[in-house]
Amino acid sequence: MTDRQTLIDTPIGTLTLIASDEGLTRILFDGETLESTGLDEPPIVDDDPVLATAEAQLQEYFAGDRKDFDLPLDLRGTEFQVEAWEALASVPYGETTSYGEQAERIGRPGAFRAVGAANGKNPVPIVLPCHRIVGANGSLTGFAGGLALKQQLLALEQDQQSLPGV
Repeated sequence: MTDRQTLIDTPIGTLTLIASDEGLTRILFDGETLESTGLDEPPIVDDDPVLATAEAQLQEYFAGDRKDFDLPLDLRGTEFQVEAWEALASVPYGETTSYGEQAERIGRPGAFRAVGAANGKNPVPIVLPCHRIVGANGSLTGFAGGLALKQQLLALEQDQQSLPGV
């Protein structure tokens, strides 16, 4: 079946969500185009249950009510990329880790550059939080949505962490 898409308004701009029959395949930031997805044909706009669940969970995330996502994903990449992307889910909300630590987490110490390259192609940012990965010295480095957006997402999480009862 053809991939499906929906647009959602968020505090960081309009996100385009794309899903297949298997799960969420892509999240595009405001300004990213469908041409960057490499899809054979453009997704159709549809009332899809995976997209509806993804939208609800993302809205909960932006409201500070969700720290982890529970969505079916259809990750399309090399075995190494998928391994690196899946490891992103283990980085706790509101915290950061380095590319080197992520490489160690997947049993590939020293592969921090390859992990960085894989993260740069993460198809479902926020859900698999590549914004939580920083340089070895703690500096903000590389992010498909730009460093300002990376900082905005980290600040959102840190602000939510500091609220009473969170």
